[in-house]
Amino acid sequence: MAKKMRIIGPILLISAAMIWGLSFVAQKQGMEYVEGFTFNGIRSLIGGIVLLPVIFFRSRKNPVKLSPVEKKQNRKDNIKGILIVGTMLCIGSNLQQFAFDYIEPGKVGFITALYMLLVPLISFIVYKKKQPVTTWIGVILGVGGLYMICMGGASSFSLGKGEILAMLCSIAFALHIIVIDKYAPKIDTIVLSCGQYLVTGVVSCILMFIFEKPDISNIMQAAVPILYAGIMSCSCAFTFQIIGQKYTEPTLASMLLCTESVFSVIFSFIILGERMTGIEYVGCAVMFTAIIIAQLPAKKKAQ
Repeated sequence: MAKKMRIIGPILLISAAMIWGLSFVAQKQGMEYVEGFTFNGIRSLIGGIVLLPVIFFRSRKNPVKLSPVEKKQNRKDNIKGILIVGTMLCIGSNLQQFAFDYIEPGKVGFITALYMLLVPLISFIVYKKKQPVTTWIGVILGVGGLYMICMGGASSFSLGKGEILAMLCSIAFALHIIVIDKYAPKIDTIVLSCGQYLVTGVVSCILMFIFEKPDISNIMQAAVPILYAGIMSCSCAFTFQIIGQKYTEPTLASMLLCTESVFSVIFSFIILGERMTGIEYVGCAVMFTAIIIAQLPAKKKAQ
């Protein structure tokens, strides 16, 4: 059984990466019918609601007995953690959603993936946490890859609105991972995931009514992309990731998950027929290499 799960683990992680890669295309298609806050608000609420039955059945199956004092502290940790983590997810996912108005899904996918390099960089700047040489090599290569992606085939660097939004999104997702690292040990994983989606959905829907004019007919036209992004990307892929990481060595797991950016380019080409220039494809390859190098295990002392 253990040997079988060692094979199934990586398969589940690759499946999660594929679902997330295809989600970039779904988000792009959804923007043809509805605006950013509308799409993100509805799909996030769906993602959170789908996880509610999972939380209910898990709590019934494995009830946890706590004292009144522990219950109070647990409730406080849950509320604080969910609000902070949910806020960072809300900022990142909305910035990403609006980036689709300006650039291709594949390009959004690769620039977003910079968060894998930004997490150790921010940890070093804020917490003075030492990083292995491989991380710094990855960061340097990542910057080079980003430069080529943003050139867009031109002779000079071109940083448009889409690239800026995707970069800000990447920073937000990096901070999202850092705050998850802080609160995940205190909060049930599924509860935290569900809560962050509900926070993102509620805040996005409020912004939707303030800045946009949601139309039910347009929402129905975008139903398939919204449902895919809500159910498959938020709920199913997350579950695959949780189970897959349980049976996969961490370094391999990180490398498999970061292939979502590669799948975003592949699905963008197959489904939308969108292509990038030669220099942009080279930039994607360089950035992917940078992410892989940054995930490589350091020496035992550094670990």
